[in-house]
Amino acid sequence: MKSKNEEIALKKLGERIRELRIKKGYTNYEHFAYENGISRTQYGKYEKGENLKFLTFLKVLKGLDVSVSEFFKDCDIELD
Repeated sequence: MKSKNEEIALKKLGERIRELRIKKGYTNYEHFAYENGISRTQYGKYEKGENLKFLTFLKVLKGLDVSVSEFFKDCDIELD
C-alpha cells in the first residue's frame, strides 16, 4: 500500500512526464507511446500517477530527449 507522500510523488512524476511530452510537441499521449515502443494503455496510467518500472521510465526520458537530472531539475518531488 502506498503512503500519501508516495501517491503525491507519483502524481507529480506523471504531471512532469505529461508536461515534457506536450513541450516536445506530442499533444496526444498515444502517439508518443506508440512512437517510443511503450504500451499506450500503460503510458496513459503513468501520466495519471501509476507506479512505473525504472527501465520504462528511462525509455520515456529517451523519447523526451531529457536526462534524468534534467527531468528532476524542475520537478518538486519529495519523499519522507
